[in-house]
Amino acid sequence: MKLVIQIPCLNEEETITQTITDLPKKIPGIDVIEILIVDDGSTDRTVEVARNAGAHHVVSLGTNRGLATAFRRGTEFALSIGADILVNTDADNQYCGADIPKLMIPILNDEADLVVGCRPIDMHPEFSGIKKILQKLGSFTLRSISRTTARDAASGFRAFSKETLQRIFIHSRFSYCMETLIQAGNSGIRVSSVDIRVNLKTRESRLFKSVPEYLKKSTGTMLTMFILYRPGHFFSLSASPFLLLSLFLGLRFIYLIYFVKTAELGRTHLPSLILLAVTAIIGTLLIGLGIIGEILKSQRHISEEILYLERKRHDSDEI
Repeated sequence: MKLVIQIPCLNEEETITQTITDLPKKIPGIDVIEILIVDDGSTDRTVEVARNAGAHHVVSLGTNRGLATAFRRGTEFALSIGADILVNTDADNQYCGADIPKLMIPILNDEADLVVGCRPIDMHPEFSGIKKILQKLGSFTLRSISRTTARDAASGFRAFSKETLQRIFIHSRFSYCMETLIQAGNSGIRVSSVDIRVNLKTRESRLFKSVPEYLKKSTGTMLTMFILYRPGHFFSLSASPFLLLSLFLGLRFIYLIYFVKTAELGRTHLPSLILLAVTAIIGTLLIGLGIIGEILKSQRHISEEILYLERKRHDSDEI
């Protein structure tokens, strides 16, 4: 069985040696361990330093394409070299490399297809109170959307089975973390979590410069994925306030006309009727968008299934 440890990098010459050094060299049940560097447009000596530290493969994107693109290109390469399990970790040595075997146990025992390494959020010494709250709130929201039980949605320390790599298709450009969970939860991929340790922070995050920016990007990604994978549910929720308001206005109009008999007083309730019509039309249009979204979702599912079968066939031909 072959394990590929993937490390997306962007100007990480100062930390990549320690990150690679901390990775396990032998794991029970694994025959081959190879390290894959995905260079996302580094302008320093990251690639050279990584090769000297023991990296087996390097995929260079040429320019900075973003973490999600780097992850996708890395998984495609990992499949091409015969990876049975892929572990993704960060180049800044945030995650404890010695916990990789723990991360893989549910996959080796055929209990999960995707395993998320959960950081100790409450006990994390470098997380402020507001960041802990945001992490928990974000994970709770993502669990609701993805219908999974992952406790740390933002963790990039993950293990993927070969079957999962063949089934996952990344659309986001910000981060793969949220999309893979949402896609997994809506595609029947078994998701599990294990507690892992973290090392001291070596640098600030490069995914975002501030908490407001992180919230903006994360919210946008979750909203996009919610619409993409559960359009019927999203547009039904969006239509509900408008339809309820139109129902209320309609019942109010009937009550005023037939029971209070305001028509006899010369009142036409025209503004309420116009508002009723507008809200009813908006609600109906949103329901229509939900139906169209579900049809497109079915078509996309068929396309992804064809691509999955093509990947499996390609891997079988290579074997």
